[in-house]
Amino acid sequence: MAWMCKRRAVIAISLGVAVSLLVVVVNYSEKPYVLLQPVFGQTFSSHWMFFRQPHRDFKPHTGYVSVPKQEPLKLHCELCSIVSSSGQMLGQGAGPSIDRSSCVWRMNNAPARGFERDVGQRTSLRVVSHTSVPLLLKRPQQFLGAAAANDTVYVVWGPLRNMRRDGKGVVYNMLQQAAVQHPQARIYVTTEERMNYCDMVFKKETGKDRIQSGSYLSTGWFTLILAMDMCKEIHVYGMINDTYCRSDGYRKVPYHYYEAGSRDECAEYVLHESAPYGGHRFITEKTVFAKWAKTHAIKFFNPTWPLS
Repeated sequence: MAWMCKRRAVIAISLGVAVSLLVVVVNYSEKPYVLLQPVFGQTFSSHWMFFRQPHRDFKPHTGYVSVPKQEPLKLHCELCSIVSSSGQMLGQGAGPSIDRSSCVWRMNNAPARGFERDVGQRTSLRVVSHTSVPLLLKRPQQFLGAAAANDTVYVVWGPLRNMRRDGKGVVYNMLQQAAVQHPQARIYVTTEERMNYCDMVFKKETGKDRIQSGSYLSTGWFTLILAMDMCKEIHVYGMINDTYCRSDGYRKVPYHYYEAGSRDECAEYVLHESAPYGGHRFITEKTVFAKWAKTHAIKFFNPTWPLS
């Protein structure tokens, strides 16, 4: 009997150590997911799904590093309002609700000035595509000047060919120069490892290799993935779902709220979704976002999304 008691004690201790190690791995891994069921029903070697983990204490994120010091991003928000660049923002009067959030996120070069009633006036963080960096630098005082940059973190994403730090990355060189000219600006870039991770998430969620399928990820994709790491709760404004453009009487709006008379949003979505190469898969991404909203504290406004 004594040896059986000792054996049970050893087993219990071993299980306790194993569980403790698992907790450490989950809490300190950069990848906030578990493997469950994919969106589109493809069969993988194991099933995949982002899963909402219990909210944990803030820690620096090594997937995003500062220019030029290469320090990890330090950011935590209780409630993030992500403001879409869509024409859906126009006429909704959502500005006051947006500005009441602890953090307000914008994308690319979408302005707040002149549209405050609909999009708010605060900017805590701006996620920027490598292709939009020149647009920001054309208006440095609006985006990177002291008044704008003191309260704003800039997170830039892009492929290695443009973001490499050996002097050959055209966009990274631009950002380095901007950091010198505007030392108060807090500029971060997405690491190569994190870019690969975002590609991997796309493949796991859709069953399609991003490069082989000729797909370009959107700034919205990178924004949602970052927000799920940094925000306890997420409100997304002005983003349409995957079925909106097929619904009766949908609201026709410009692709960007700040480009009056520009191309129609739904026409742009359909064009990109069907492009054989080089298209943003906006509709596919929205299907994935709807799935993430079931396991994360994500809500969509103007328009609201039916999440069954």
